[in-house]
Parts: sequence; C-alpha cells; structure tokens
Amino acid sequence: MPEYVYKAVTKQGQIVKNRVEESSKNNLVKKLKHNDLLPIEVVQVGLRSKNGRVNKRNVIDIDDVMKTANSANVLQGRTTAKLSNREKLSIALSAGQKIRMRDIIIFTQNFYLLKKAGFNNIHALSTIINSTDNLSFRGVLEDILAGVEAGEYMYTTMEYYSNIFPYIYINMIKVGELSGSLTKSLSQAVRYLDETTTRNKKIKSILIPNITQFVAIFILLIVGTIFVLPAIQDVFESMGSNVELPEITQKFMHFIDWLKIYWYVPVGILTIIVLSIVSYINTPKGKYNWHYFKYKAPVFGRLIFGIDFSRLMRAMLLNLQNGMRIQDSLEVSKSVVKNYVMLSIVETSINNILIGASWIEPFENSGLCKSMEIEMLKIGMQTDLPEMMEKLLDYMDQDINESLNKLMKVLPEISYAFVGILLIFLVVVVLVPCIQLYMGNWLIDAYQNQGVI
Repeated sequence: MPEYVYKAVTKQGQIVKNRVEESSKNNLVKKLKHNDLLPIEVVQVGLRSKNGRVNKRNVIDIDDVMKTANSANVLQGRTTAKLSNREKLSIALSAGQKIRMRDIIIFTQNFYLLKKAGFNNIHALSTIINSTDNLSFRGVLEDILAGVEAGEYMYTTMEYYSNIFPYIYINMIKVGELSGSLTKSLSQAVRYLDETTTRNKKIKSILIPNITQFVAIFILLIVGTIFVLPAIQDVFESMGSNVELPEITQKFMHFIDWLKIYWYVPVGILTIIVLSIVSYINTPKGKYNWHYFKYKAPVFGRLIFGIDFSRLMRAMLLNLQNGMRIQDSLEVSKSVVKNYVMLSIVETSINNILIGASWIEPFENSGLCKSMEIEMLKIGMQTDLPEMMEKLLDYMDQDINESLNKLMKVLPEISYAFVGILLIFLVVVVLVPCIQLYMGNWLIDAYQNQGVI
C-alpha cells in the first residue's frame, strides 16, 4: 500500500504533519476531512529512498556540480530547514485566513488563462495551488484536485464548499464541464465575478455613507431626547418661566419614556413579524412569491430579472454551440439561476418541448421579458438560434447597464430622502428647543412672571 505524507490544518488553526499508508490520495483526503482536518498538502512517498538512488549513466549529477561551485545556497529549497519563529508565526496566522472573493477571482482568472494555454485540469490546478498564499483556500483547491484525480468533476467538490463559492459560480463551472466548454465557462465566471464585485462596490459606496448618516442622526435624536431636552425643561422651570417645549417634542419625549419602560413590547412585535415573514418565505409558496416580488420590485426588479435571464441565455448559448438540443440545453442551463419563478418558466418550456409546443411561449406569457427579447428568440428559431442569441445577449447587456445606471441615480435620491426626513424631525424635536434656549426669550418671560420687568 502506498505511503503519503500530508500536511493539514486543524479547527484551531494548528498545522499537523504525518506519514500514513492509504490506498489512494483521494481516500486519504476524505478521511482527513472526516476528522475535521483541512488538507494543505498530500504527497506520495517515493518507492526508493534518496540513499538508494543510482546515478544514470552519462548524466552529470547537478547537486555535485553546485556543491563544487560553492553554491549551496541555491540548493536550500531541496533540504528541510528549520523554520524561524517569524516563519512559524506567519504560517500560524495564514492558517486561519478567511477566503475572500478576491481569492476566488484571482483563482478563476489564473485557471482561465492556463486552460486557454492548453493545460489540463490537473496540471492547471496543481500550478495554481503552488502559487496560492492563502492556506485555507489552498486546502480547498487541494480537495478539488484530489476529486479531479479520482475522476470526478470539479463542480462536485465545489458543491461541498457552497459557503465559499457562490451558487451561480458553481453552476457556471458545471455547465462548462458538462458541455465540454470549461474555458468559455471560466471566461463567463470571470466576467460574472468582476461585474458582481463592481456592482456591489457601487451600491455600497452609495448606501454605506447614507446609512451611517441616518444612524448617526437617529442616535443624536435619541440622545437629545433623553438627556438634552429634560435639561432644557429643568432650566425653564427653575427660572420660573411658563415657556414649555413644543408639543411634538413633549409627545416624542413621552414616547421615549414609554419605550424605556416597555421596550419589550415593540421588540416582541418586531420579532414576531420578522419570524412570521421568514417562516412564510421558507415555505414553497412563500419562496415563490418572494422571488416573484424580486422580479417586480419597483427599483431593483428589472435589473434582477435581466441579470438572471441574461445568465440563463448565456449558458444556453454555450450548450447550443456545443451541439446540444434545446431541451437538453435548457435542462443543463437552468442550474445557473436560483430564482423559483425563472426555474418554473424553464420547466414549463421543457414540458412544452415534450408535447411539441413552443419553448419560448412560457417566457412570453410570464410578462417579465421585453417584447424585443421574445421577438429575437422567435426570429432565431426561424433562422440561426445561436447567432440570434448572441445578438440578444448584446442587447440585454446594454439594457442591464442602462438599468444599473438608473439605479445608481435613484439610490442616492432615495437615501437622501430618508436622511432628510429624519433630519427635519431632529430639527423640529431637538434643535428648536435648543435655539429657543439660546435666543433667551424664556428669560424675558421668567422676569415678567417674577415682577422684575
């Protein structure tokens, strides 16, 4: 039975190394994972030891040449050296590294370039693993490599790491492997990750500052109501003034006082509402209605549907170009979307093909697709469907970009509106009494009540 030397990371982030006998590398990797060990490196030990090697005839021993040349430093990587404290600390810290989206993007880009250069999956994965600095991600890639060496598809191992690889990403790889066009799927995956990252950055750049302002103003409103306004009222009363705080300010103060005593009432109501909504969404009907709402939402709806429909058509085009029938192409491509509404439309399309009806009809009857998109698919069925789908995707890319640009214009207006409403309320409730105190009108009233004036 062959021997293997493995290096793995425990749940506590410690690196362990051992030498064991196992029937195959894949079985060893599975056993390590079963024992809560994340494999970093698994190497089969050679049958002959280094001391038992016999020099080949007419072949110069390069080690002897380098020693003679007094260049032992060049050979440091060929011997086992003790790690310094700094290196041990670096390894310990890197063992607990989180796997970021940036790591996945770099892996996908490198894998795409190697596949484009003609590398097979095993060679490409091995090359990338050797250059991966993140030990946690390297362990995941080692597991994927072990699966590929055992004859499995890459996506089957990726599905075990759904917390690392996005759902859509895994299914893009699946479509590529099943259709024999992994290189094209990797190109689409790179584009998907780049677009998603860019889109998220744009949205965050708009939402985060405005949410921060909203929270800051809200905290200022609560703090002012709890501490500042009672102090102002005490000043009025101590000086004998009849001036009272504005009515809206007094009502809000009473409301805050009530919340301080009966805080569990609104918290309980909100908890019940949230749990009810979550429970409903987790039911099949609730999930379908929630996904339908996503497609019909006023601001984001068209963009979300356009992205899903474009992703489906792109995967379908990839399969059609590789000789798949429309029915098989729909069956394989449906995995690139997660929305129940879209999945139900695709299932209806497949059933229509089985009974001899049009597969485009369910998309048309859904009322979600634009008439231009439906007409282009119909013309494609009469002429050249793959060629027309390429033109459809170009049209949809422009439409998605326009929707995204509109969203970028609308989001600031919506966020500014919320911040503005809260700011006005802050001015009316807190700042008006402060201004009243600063202007000193209450002093005149106090002196008049005391007979000074």
